[in-house]
Order: sequence, then structure tokens, then C-alpha cells
Amino acid sequence: MVEMTVRRRVLGLVVAAGILMVAGSAGWWSSRSGGLLVVAQVLYHPVLFGLLVVAALTAAVIVGVRNLLVRSLVLVAAVLIGLLAVPILLFASTGREVTMDEAAPDRSDRHLVVEEGAAMIDSIWWVYVDEGSGLTKRRWHVGYFNGASSNVLDEASWVGPDRVRLITRDEEGGAQVHLVDLTPESGEPVRTLSRG
Repeated sequence: MVEMTVRRRVLGLVVAAGILMVAGSAGWWSSRSGGLLVVAQVLYHPVLFGLLVVAALTAAVIVGVRNLLVRSLVLVAAVLIGLLAVPILLFASTGREVTMDEAAPDRSDRHLVVEEGAAMIDSIWWVYVDEGSGLTKRRWHVGYFNGASSNVLDEASWVGPDRVRLITRDEEGGAQVHLVDLTPESGEPVRTLSRG
């Protein structure tokens, strides 16, 4: 009877680890350009989900294995992984802030979104087009700009419902205008910009 309870606990922990892995994979898949925004926001946290999987599998080993040495080694390994991951959770976040969220002309279902963060001291900008609403809203990656490589995003704006204008500045102060066309049906950019 006790053996059956132990097996159920181990099986429950392994199933929980599997569900966390599937959820994390869904978040990763949704974080790609054109993925579902809500799914990515809720489930795309690879370090956190990785830690939860390690914790569930560690608990399964501790509950299911009788050998004290094996249990101790697995616990020590899990603690070391946790100690390595905690600084990543605390300091790897760029502290992104939405600095622009503007609807396209004559298209309330399409928004130009700019998020700004920092890599140490230099600013970083992510430019997206969000298409749709609610749970079916998709996020398309338009551009990424890293101020460390002397590529500063000065302006992002709509030129029409299917075209975005991005103005960047280099280290000499010279401005460049980038026009990005979007497909009328989905809002997907015809090309993306990545600078830095």
C-alpha cells in the first residue's frame, strides 16, 4: 500500500514536470514572430519553467529513490542549478517598458508597439505590430535596435494602415528612415530590421 502511494506521488511529479515542459514549449513557440501574444506573455518564461521542472523531477527522485547518497546528490545538483538560475531571473530582465502603443490609421485591430529596456547602460528598443484582439492577438516582430551599437531608435510611426516608418540615428548623428510594409490581411512585416 505504501509502495503504491509512493509510485503515485512519483508519477504525479513526473507528469507535473511534463506538463510544465509542454507549457514552456508552447510559450517559446508563441514568442516567435506571429505567435499568440497572450500565450507568450503567460508561458514564455524559460528560466522559471526550467526551475519548476528541475524542482518537480528532484522531488520525484527524493520521493521515489531509497538510496540516501543518490537522493543527496540529486538534491545538491538541484540546489546548484537553482543558485545559478536565480541571478538570471533577477538580473537578466531588461525591465521592458511600453513607450508606444498606437493604433493604425483606420485599423483599431492593428497597433504599433515599442518597448524600451536597457542592457546595462545602453537603451534597447523592440518594435512590434500587434494584430487582432483578445486571446487571438498576434505579435509580429518589426525591429530590434541596440543603442550600444550606436543605433538609436528616434521615432516609430504609422505612414498608413499597412506601413510603418522607423527613424534611427547612428553615432555621428545621421538619421536613417526605414519603411516597413505590412501584409494587409495579417499585419505581418514584409521584412524586419535588426540593428545591434
